[in-house]
Amino acid sequence: MTFVRERSAGYMTNWAARLLARAIDRRLKEHGLSSGHLPVFFALGDGKAMTQKALAAAAAIEQPTMAATLSRMERDGLVRRAPDPKDKRSALVSLTPAALARVPAVRAAVDAVNRQALSGLSEAERDAYLAMLARMVAALENA
Repeated sequence: MTFVRERSAGYMTNWAARLLARAIDRRLKEHGLSSGHLPVFFALGDGKAMTQKALAAAAAIEQPTMAATLSRMERDGLVRRAPDPKDKRSALVSLTPAALARVPAVRAAVDAVNRQALSGLSEAERDAYLAMLARMVAALENA
């Protein structure tokens, strides 16, 4: 049996994800950012603050990965931590003013790459593709 990568949902989805991340990274590089920052920017881009645990859950990534991401972002002046008034053992993470100023550029980069990636599809095909991806995600999250 020959493996045909173009007929593998897993392979093609992973390949597309890597290409999307690479294209977004190219656009974000001029702002000193990368696609690894996106989960934090998406969660905190409206100026709110969250705990590290809540951020990890929102981004659907492991706590150690989120901790490492936040440490790098804190080092780079992109996030700050403040004591959580509801839980003294916890801290609330928020974007710094410098990071909040980059939110429009982050959104523009992501939007531009998404438009490029979907440009070969009709509006109906885009809607169907995104709906099917959502169903795939739901099926795999429940597995």
